[in-house]
Amino acid sequence: GPNGAGKTTLMRALLGLVPVASGAIRVNGEAVMRGNASIGYMPQIRSGLAGRRVLGRDFVAMAADGHRWGLPHRNARIRADVERVLDLVDARQLAARPLSELSGGERQRLLLAQCLLGNPRLLLLDEPLISLDPRHQTGVVELVRRVQRELNITVLFSAHELNPLLNSLDRVLYLGNGRAALGTVEEVITRPVLSRLYGSPIDVMRVNGRIFVMSGDVEIDKLDHAHEGGDGHEHEHDHGHDHAHGSAHGHGKKGKHTHNV
Repeated sequence: GPNGAGKTTLMRALLGLVPVASGAIRVNGEAVMRGNASIGYMPQIRSGLAGRRVLGRDFVAMAADGHRWGLPHRNARIRADVERVLDLVDARQLAARPLSELSGGERQRLLLAQCLLGNPRLLLLDEPLISLDPRHQTGVVELVRRVQRELNITVLFSAHELNPLLNSLDRVLYLGNGRAALGTVEEVITRPVLSRLYGSPIDVMRVNGRIFVMSGDVEIDKLDHAHEGGDGHEHEHDHGHDHAHGSAHGHGKKGKHTHNV
């Protein structure tokens, strides 16, 4: 959904950090609570990581030992768990380097390792692709997909662009104007559904395997474009990721507003 639709608030509610206005939330069969060890969380705000001189291994361990930054009294169980998650995300070579020397994609790898400490059953990843170039976006998505398969866990992944995730997700949760739609890409990313969520006419088209969402009725050349009505274009999705999505904005023909979903 668009900025301000509630994607981050949803994740914080699952973590027990914000109250719900009505009803109740259960995670893995239990009422939500702060400090739920069955949930791993990567927050959206990650400013300042690029300037830190802390080593990658100690940065990962911060999430397990109360931010003690690698002091000697870290116990053997924590050390073993840190090494396990570093191996899981293929970050052994990053572990001995300071964060200030790592690329954005490499830092995201260590952040994912943090989330995996303690063997959570649910990962909440809030905008992990933000500020990454397309190559590193692809690397992060492939890494998350591999980890999800190996551990058989659920991933709730918010993003401003759907396209890097098309081969990895199995359901989309789209939020807008206090409403929500949950289903497959073909069920949710359609003109009727998005028009209802945005409260105004929305067009959906597919171009060379990518999806574009535009406000209003836009004339499209029918050479490479399949215009989206209520029925979707078929894709295969066989991975256990649940995602909430945002929109990056550009401009369509005739000055129409365009969302690259």
